[in-house]
Amino acid sequence: MSEVVLSIADLEKMYAGGVHAVRGVSFDVNRGESVAIIGSSGSGKSTVLRCINRLIEPTAGVVKLGGEQINTPYADVNDIRSRIGMVFQSFELFAHLRVLDNITLGLRKVRGMSVEDANEIAHQVLGRVDMLDRIHAFPGNLSGGQKQRVAIARVLAMKPEVILFDEPTSALDPELIGSVLQTIRGLADEGMTMVIVTHEINFARDVADRIIYMDEGLVAEEGSSSIIENPKTERMQKFLSSINEEH
Repeated sequence: MSEVVLSIADLEKMYAGGVHAVRGVSFDVNRGESVAIIGSSGSGKSTVLRCINRLIEPTAGVVKLGGEQINTPYADVNDIRSRIGMVFQSFELFAHLRVLDNITLGLRKVRGMSVEDANEIAHQVLGRVDMLDRIHAFPGNLSGGQKQRVAIARVLAMKPEVILFDEPTSALDPELIGSVLQTIRGLADEGMTMVIVTHEINFARDVADRIIYMDEGLVAEEGSSSIIENPKTERMQKFLSSINEEH
């Protein structure tokens, strides 16, 4: 029987001005499962991720991690963010810190590790994303793809239960996208539990165990990769056609 790691139930987010970004979204993520969320810009995809990771507070609904509700005033936000790692489209690396220090900062400050232990983990995770040779570089001396792989390594170092990816390739030049997608594909093969918001439809089809299509804040379709080949709704058909035209 599958073990549910992350559970979202009836999630709502209303912004000031009456913008209803997320409307009753519900889905579960099983351990070792990769779930891709696709949809047009403004459909609520990134808002869902940010509510899960407590970067913004949902207006209503329940988010559970390992059966425990985590969107309460009493939940430890730092603990949540160490258990649910997030990789942003804009990398969010500290420009004044070397790659090594970007990786070890959370281990030392949040986990209380010694410098030696933190450095050992940093070497391990940078090896996993093929970035050991840039361990002493500053982010300003890295390409966009390299920055994103360092950001992924930083999340891996915390050994999270779930990793959220928010359009991890949208800020990259086309020639740099492949290396980042290959890194994420490797994590899927290793059985990492992931939720990936992406506009890379072919990647979602090839890597995700399940695909969620969001439209106007709602889960409009959900299923295996076959929903990309055989969408049920006209809205999803138009969305996929627009993606194909862009490529």
